[in-house]
Amino acid sequence: MKKVLAVILFCLSFPFLAKAQESNKFGAGEIHGNFQMMAQNYLVDSTIGAKEVSEKIRMNSFANLNYINGNFKAGMRYESYEKALLGFDPRYNGSDLTYRYATYTNDDLEFTIGNYYEQFGSGLIFRSYEERGLGIDNAMDGIRVKYKPTAGVYLKSVIGKQRFYFAKGEGIVRGLDAEFNLNEILSTFLPEFNPEKARYTYILGGSMVGKYQADNDPIRILPENVAAFAGRFNFISDKFNFYSEYAYKINDPSLTNGFIYKKGEALFVSANYSVKGFSLSASAKRVDNMDFRSDRNADVNNLTMSFLPAISKQHTYALPSFYPYATQPLGEIGEQFELSYNFKKGTKLGGKYGTLVTINFSNANNLDTTQTGNEQGYSAAFFSKGKMLLYRDLNFEVVKKISPKLKTTYTYMYQVFNKDKVQNVSGFGTVFAHIAVFEMQYKINSKKTFRAELQSMRTKQDFGDWAVGLAEYTVSPHWFFAVIDQFNYGNAIAEKRAHYYSGSFGYTKNATRFIVGYGKQREGFLCVGGVCRLIPASYGLSLAISSTF
Repeated sequence: MKKVLAVILFCLSFPFLAKAQESNKFGAGEIHGNFQMMAQNYLVDSTIGAKEVSEKIRMNSFANLNYINGNFKAGMRYESYEKALLGFDPRYNGSDLTYRYATYTNDDLEFTIGNYYEQFGSGLIFRSYEERGLGIDNAMDGIRVKYKPTAGVYLKSVIGKQRFYFAKGEGIVRGLDAEFNLNEILSTFLPEFNPEKARYTYILGGSMVGKYQADNDPIRILPENVAAFAGRFNFISDKFNFYSEYAYKINDPSLTNGFIYKKGEALFVSANYSVKGFSLSASAKRVDNMDFRSDRNADVNNLTMSFLPAISKQHTYALPSFYPYATQPLGEIGEQFELSYNFKKGTKLGGKYGTLVTINFSNANNLDTTQTGNEQGYSAAFFSKGKMLLYRDLNFEVVKKISPKLKTTYTYMYQVFNKDKVQNVSGFGTVFAHIAVFEMQYKINSKKTFRAELQSMRTKQDFGDWAVGLAEYTVSPHWFFAVIDQFNYGNAIAEKRAHYYSGSFGYTKNATRFIVGYGKQREGFLCVGGVCRLIPASYGLSLAISSTF
């Protein structure tokens, strides 16, 4: 009842606040927000495995309202799932006020009460965030304080519980983070030193996060307080950037690790070098028993406190995205390298307009472990790779401008994907896939553009060979039209050699956009940053509306 009254009062005050915003009188502040609705009806198609849905039409929607007045900010979000689209957890069911906050900033102090998102370092021990496309929202509900006691010193403190669909998780999360910009600190002792003009920048950081959850297990003796610690270092220059972070977690028996009492640790290192026309990047990651949640009994993507950055290329084309790599928090070791070179205009390989070539390689293996036969579960050598290959991706991309109107992209990929291990299934084994993509974009005039894609994947595993064709026509700034067909022509089962066709069009006016689509969606995983959710096969009409103000 209190939540409903809060929504009513906020809505009643909106016209007066908005009018004051227009006239800019009385210091009434400003109101901003956004709205989104996604709806789909579901039809049956036994060929692709699209099953009957009793509701026929399902919908996800939300609206954010934010009020800003000087140093004060407040806002709320209302969400409605009637019922949630297929692929989202069924616990997203109904409507409610799910997010509300108030923030005040005074000089170097900022505090927030209510809900908030926050991250320490790269997120190895703490990241509270929202990824709406994956159905992830582990927003904190409590208090956050940020304080800058002196130049170059940045402190954060958080306490609260995490969102768990329309409720809150059982565990209490507490955390501290400190970051020290050595250049800014030096400027307080040497007034003539300007950190903004310094050739090199050095940043150090450290975090501590703890969770509390009562031990109600009738058999095991479980730690009620679990702490994790992390330290990081960042070196920045005009051409080079180096970042490293190490995290350590004390024993944290949970559902996901089989209730073993082993410590957890993670190491993430990345380096980037770039000059005009050339860039080189490398990253490496080792993860051992670092699934960290505020509830030891949670699973899937629920109540996660840590975020383990992905070190595989995030593909945007359809076929290369068929086998996306999901970070293995219980154990993996891997690396990624990427080199980009832009052949200059007028050279033999650059041609008239230049040629951009990118080579990317990523690899992930399991850990080299030894079973201990006790409550520790196993031991793992720190720098030794296991023999099991989880994922490998070698890809080449060439972007070539042919004329002022025509640009082309050529891509080849070789992927190795251990489907059983990465997706926690059985009977599929490892997939070896060769993928080729050709894309062309033709600018008809200043407002009209035509884009097309041809894609091919050859593999003897899983569902066999695929081909994809896409055509897209854009009339700026309002309209776009697109059709796509994904054809599983190499499926070993003849009746399952299906066409997954779909078409869509959209209209944009100012900050409002409408998209209508119709067609078939294959079953597969959607991944963002190494975090994934399963999307079931579906067939039908979809509608999406979004707007900001």
